[in-house]
Amino acid sequence: MQCIRRQPKRSVSQENILREQSRRVAALNGIRLGLKDDKDLKFLLKGSQLLKVKSGSWRKERFYKLQEDCKTIWQESKKMLRSPESQIFSIEDIRDVRSGHKTEGMEKYAKDVPEYRCFSIIFKDQRKTLDLIASSEDDANHWISGLGKIIAHSNSMNQKQKLQHWIHTCLRKADKNKDNKMSLKELKSFLKEVNIEVNDYHAKKIFQHCDKSKTEALEDDEIEEFYKILTERKEIDNIFQKYSDEEGFMSCQNLVRFLHEMQQEEDAVVAAPALIQRYEPNERAKRGNAMTKDGFLMYLLSDDGNIFNSSHRKVYQDMTQPLSHYLVSSSHNTYLMEDQLTGPSSTEAYIRALTKGCRCVELDCWDGPNSEPVIYHGYTLTSKILFSDVIKAIKNYAFKTSPYPVIISLENHCSVEQQKVMAQHMMTILQDMLLVAPIDGNKSQFPSPEQLKGKILVKGKKLSRQEDPTGTNGNNNLEAEDVSDEDEAAEIEDESVKTEIQQKGKSDTLKLAKELSDTVVYCKSVHFNGFEDPSHPRAFYEMSSFTESKALKLAQESGTSFIHHNIRHLSRIYPAGWRTDSSNYNPIDLWNVGCQIVALNFQTAGTEMDVYQGRFQDNGFSGYVLKPEFLRDEQTKFNPKSITEGSWGTKKKLLLKIISGQQLPKVNKSKNSIVDPKVTVEIHGVQQDNNKKQTKVIENNGFNPKWDEEFTFDIEIPELALVRFVVEDFDMSTKNDFIGQYTLPFTSLKQGYRHIHLLTKNGDPYSSSTLFVYIDIQDCD
Repeated sequence: MQCIRRQPKRSVSQENILREQSRRVAALNGIRLGLKDDKDLKFLLKGSQLLKVKSGSWRKERFYKLQEDCKTIWQESKKMLRSPESQIFSIEDIRDVRSGHKTEGMEKYAKDVPEYRCFSIIFKDQRKTLDLIASSEDDANHWISGLGKIIAHSNSMNQKQKLQHWIHTCLRKADKNKDNKMSLKELKSFLKEVNIEVNDYHAKKIFQHCDKSKTEALEDDEIEEFYKILTERKEIDNIFQKYSDEEGFMSCQNLVRFLHEMQQEEDAVVAAPALIQRYEPNERAKRGNAMTKDGFLMYLLSDDGNIFNSSHRKVYQDMTQPLSHYLVSSSHNTYLMEDQLTGPSSTEAYIRALTKGCRCVELDCWDGPNSEPVIYHGYTLTSKILFSDVIKAIKNYAFKTSPYPVIISLENHCSVEQQKVMAQHMMTILQDMLLVAPIDGNKSQFPSPEQLKGKILVKGKKLSRQEDPTGTNGNNNLEAEDVSDEDEAAEIEDESVKTEIQQKGKSDTLKLAKELSDTVVYCKSVHFNGFEDPSHPRAFYEMSSFTESKALKLAQESGTSFIHHNIRHLSRIYPAGWRTDSSNYNPIDLWNVGCQIVALNFQTAGTEMDVYQGRFQDNGFSGYVLKPEFLRDEQTKFNPKSITEGSWGTKKKLLLKIISGQQLPKVNKSKNSIVDPKVTVEIHGVQQDNNKKQTKVIENNGFNPKWDEEFTFDIEIPELALVRFVVEDFDMSTKNDFIGQYTLPFTSLKQGYRHIHLLTKNGDPYSSSTLFVYIDIQDCD
């Protein structure tokens, strides 16, 4: 039987010393965050009792406290056998902190408590929202304000500060006896903590080099020396040496030369002095208009050294073209948090989609109790939410990320009475946001996103004999009539759904209320009956929805016709009925024929969603991306399935070198598990451009792996291509584990030496995980 060794009990004086050390570490981290002597930070470090709310009957007191690293929150748990890690969550994982009753949980279970005592923590991943009640308004304000400040200040840290903060946190974690010294054993433990395997000989060599005092323990300046060795970037030192003098300064003139020769920056003469002022930490160098190695590294890690063109982070495209000339970020069955059959529906799903830049959301509407329409996936066991609650969420979050129009795609299954309630809710809740009349009397083509700023449009059925949306002909006195019922839920390939439909006896028509019909102005849903006859053109505002298989068939067989159709009309594409697990299809082939509203399941991470978010981070994350000229030209002969000579842009050759990686996260949280990273570079575009190449595997090093591998890609149609960088933990026996990725349009690539800031599986940025690459783009002859 193995004996469990007990930790010796500390004396009162030892406890006081540790408490004082902990206070000093917290104060230092507060200074790093720019929150020295901040009252809210001090309150959070002290901690407080909060009521955790889970349901109407579950409301329990728990203690919450900010850890000394100022990065993690410790929460008390009464569960048996709960691991210490599960009682901690990182502030980096918080998406939002909301005061009052601003979540479904608070709305349902805390209405008896004043709003000023309530707040909620919403997480980036699929973790459940934390609904909390403070004992007083002051306590609630300390938590809301304190967390808000930490998040804001953490986000504004430069990459070097983030790295320093992270390493010092790991050092503190490795210091098991909390004596502020590091033994050889603790150094080895630390290296595993930061995701690097070092053999005993190498670890001892580093240790002895730093142990100037020969005390068998590193402290103070010796730990700083160790930190410098660990964070050394030889690949960047080599670049810097080519452009610097013997004293270690890069003159402004040499920086101009570097920016021009290596980075392909057109305005290098103007940019160089500004970069020195922005990133150089050494005042002497700054005064001499020069850059040190530290300043050079800070520049390369900054937005200016990013692979993504920083000028594309704002809206730079022409936003005055007709709406049909843009790709529109669009979500399918937006209300669902998980799968299509049994998962929960939530207003939170709308908030997440809208804050991710989504501009077209879907509402499946059914009759609910008490004459209140509900939203859920018809014929399934997904939970139900009130239509009015969804409209409130859309109102509150529609324009927080982008000012450009939001389209509400209605799938209406309600009775005439509840349709009138839907129309009334939209009118009273959305008020002036809701578009109810044509813009500037435009009757021949769509208005532009610029003209529709701040407006919410409804896509749905329209009474055929009522005046058309642009206000020309027809009988305006009709109260209701039968229209075709396009029931996407009925397409689900599931036996229980088919049985439910048979029992209910589904009709092909639906009676439509005039009040709901009146909310549809520019997006009238019609059945697709083939591409139009030029002698009998369809009205521009008539739009059709296609299942992915139907749309892909049209793209394959009639690509050019589909492109022409999408110049004047909007097309909406949605996932096939067999995707009950909420998986996604590849949006690329449909964008390539100009389809605008290519709706994906935003709740499902994966390659398809990475590519989607990569496409829409362009043009200021506005949710609208202007289609290339050859997808807007009415004379176009472009067909992505059969590329012929034409004005589709200059062919390009992409030369790419994957140099190194920095601070890749652990995939397996086990202390002894170190990642074996490899990088795959993928091109997504027209069929001829689709390609992928991968690096070798670097064993046991996620901290600073070096690849130095070069790849070449030929790009036929650059305006339709996206580049995806994927980092995986190689596993010989099972599927590789995902570490991080980054996707961007080919046209947003910056040339030269660049850092790629990796994203998590859910598309959120890691704090300090990067790839360092070299990019060269050449015109093909």
